[in-house]
Amino acid sequence: MKRILSILLIIFVVVISGCYYDTEEQLYPELSTTCDLTNVTFAATVKPILQASCLNCHSNSKAVSSGGGVKLENYADVQIQAKNGQLMGTVSHTSGFQAMPQGGGKLTDCEISKLQKWIDNGTLNN
Repeated sequence: MKRILSILLIIFVVVISGCYYDTEEQLYPELSTTCDLTNVTFAATVKPILQASCLNCHSNSKAVSSGGGVKLENYADVQIQAKNGQLMGTVSHTSGFQAMPQGGGKLTDCEISKLQKWIDNGTLNN
């Protein structure tokens, strides 16, 4: 009987302390504080950010009625907004620009960094 209790106690201790050394980044990778800027492209990086946060108002069909005429659905339209400074001014909530997304929270610092990296790399259609 003592042997069974000893084994159960060992198992209990191992189970309870099993995650003691796990880091938050390992347990919840979506909460990681790192931002990968090594391969920022329009198709794989910029477009998904815009689709998730901007196209509710700035799609080609809604831009006139709810997006102030600003279209962000295709590369050419996004490039115009990137090159004239509007894209970064609005998503960074820079003074003098209307903060976007309107009525929503600011993009994450990582998303903003990715947009800036794409612009810094020449706004390529890649």
